[in-house]
Amino acid sequence: MNAVIPILGFIFGAVIGSFLNVCIHRLPREESIVSPSSRCPVCGTPIRSHDNIPLLSYVLLRGKCRTCKASIAWRYPLVEFLSGLFSVLLLLRYGISSLYFIYFALFASLIVISFIDLAHRIIPDEISLPGIVVGVVVSWLQPQLALKESLIGVLLGGGSLYLIATMYHLVTKREGMGGGDIKLLAMIGAFIGWKGVLFTILCSSFIGALVGSIVILATSGTDGKYAVPFGPFLSLGGIAYVFVGDMSITWYIGFLRGIAA
Repeated sequence: MNAVIPILGFIFGAVIGSFLNVCIHRLPREESIVSPSSRCPVCGTPIRSHDNIPLLSYVLLRGKCRTCKASIAWRYPLVEFLSGLFSVLLLLRYGISSLYFIYFALFASLIVISFIDLAHRIIPDEISLPGIVVGVVVSWLQPQLALKESLIGVLLGGGSLYLIATMYHLVTKREGMGGGDIKLLAMIGAFIGWKGVLFTILCSSFIGALVGSIVILATSGTDGKYAVPFGPFLSLGGIAYVFVGDMSITWYIGFLRGIAA
């Protein structure tokens, strides 16, 4: 691959990341993501075009608004960097292909969902529900994923978490899994199929348990109760499957066969 392509891919991803930041800020507030143009959330001053260059403007402005000198949240350059990084990784794996654009759209959605869930403990239906439809529709563009597998992925993804949430509520009389998580896993299943759903559940559960244990240890002895949102872990599981899922499943099957032999 020409060395220029990954550079252009990173720039493209970072530019999209700038728009993702708009979605992350405005969707929970039920504001339009189209208008008005980007403004400082503190003083309301419109951001000039030369102050809205992904990553570079944050460095040149030293992380502060040019007008009111209020600090710019670390989330803005982080989202732009992650979007650019995922764009490069997908290009290196799939090249400029339909799979690149399909998975980049999925990753962009997961970035928005994860940061909104971390900040507000909600997963917007405006992303997950249309995402389910889009994932099913584009399944025919994926050579390794048939329409049937995509539909099973939706049912298995949403159904498994719905079952877990229902059982948890029956036993504890408390809500343990939000409806947003159920729709999120259904969306992930639409894009990566039922095998991806199983991998995502295992991977996200492992990471979630690890992080949850660290949080419990870090907050032991305090009166505060910290609810760790599960959406980011589901997103990490879905992203991991795209890159290493098939390899992991092949290794695991071979491992089991080795034990059986």
